[in-house]
Amino acid sequence: MNKKENPNEKLKPLKRYLQLSGIAVQMGITIFLFSLGGRELDKHYETQKEWFTIIAVLLGVFVSLYVVIKQLNRINEKNK
Repeated sequence: MNKKENPNEKLKPLKRYLQLSGIAVQMGITIFLFSLGGRELDKHYETQKEWFTIIAVLLGVFVSLYVVIKQLNRINEKNK
């Protein structure tokens, strides 16, 4: 029996790769924006140590990880 290949089957790995690449870019942008916000707060309040930047970066990492986990769960549910 000759199996006909579905053109969508060839695009699935590419689509998954693009989704994962987008997630990485989104994570980087989120952390970057949080760090900019922290730096601006440090400038505004004239802190000697950059506490707002440190807290903002950590918060950005946690927020981006949460979003990534939610997106990966959604991708896995679609591909089942």
